[in-house]
Amino acid sequence: MPWYQRELQLRPLPRGFHVITAAVVNAVAELATIRIGLLHVFIQHTSASISINENADPDVPLDLAMALDAIAHQRLPYIHTTEGPDDMPAHVKAALVGSSVTVPIRAGRLLLGTWQGIYLGEHRDRGGPRRLVLTVQGE
Repeated sequence: MPWYQRELQLRPLPRGFHVITAAVVNAVAELATIRIGLLHVFIQHTSASISINENADPDVPLDLAMALDAIAHQRLPYIHTTEGPDDMPAHVKAALVGSSVTVPIRAGRLLLGTWQGIYLGEHRDRGGPRRLVLTVQGE
């Protein structure tokens, strides 16, 4: 079974959740050749996250960000503050959401549900460009 691996650098995005499904699919041209397999998406950062969630209602990413802000509020008495007041809350949010997702592939397409999309969670005010490692395995 062949393996393919690509790196994708996303432009800086504002704080919040952003659907990146199309960018991920476009970065791995070999995906179209896979009859059955898996796509693994990994983010190489500790203050941003990757998740799968509803991509139809624009309120969903806003509510996700609001809920995480309530859990990891910026005004908590964090000890790690050398990189700014938004850094440690970003690490907490990234730890809660996660750094990777795996999606099944069939007939060259991701088998995401009808309302599912791959999201980048940007948890910093100015996180900068984000690097993803995209690994496909299949036949």
